[in-house]
Amino acid sequence: MNVRLVILVVGVALSTACRARTVDVRTAPPTQQQTQVAVQVNNTLAQGVNVWITVGGQDTFLKQVAANSTVTVPVQGFAAGSTVSLKAITLDGVRTYSRTNVVLNGTYVFPLP
Repeated sequence: MNVRLVILVVGVALSTACRARTVDVRTAPPTQQQTQVAVQVNNTLAQGVNVWITVGGQDTFLKQVAANSTVTVPVQGFAAGSTVSLKAITLDGVRTYSRTNVVLNGTYVFPLP
């Protein structure tokens, strides 16, 4: 009798656990569109560079840009209208190119050299 009771309890538990569940799916509420800011790096050097953005002495790595290429890098976490500095350091660490007092509005073009 005990075996039948155990089988019955297990059967009820499994049938309850395996049944279909109702799920309510919703989309996220619309958020205000943030103004997108970006830096277009035009690297005409024969080697790649690491591009950094600096605010208040704090450097933030943006992207590594290959030699002889142009890349547009979205700048996230910085508000439009922020004044920043940009710097690009060659991969061998020998040369540094920088621009100070850059105001982030739309896409800023950062030509190298």
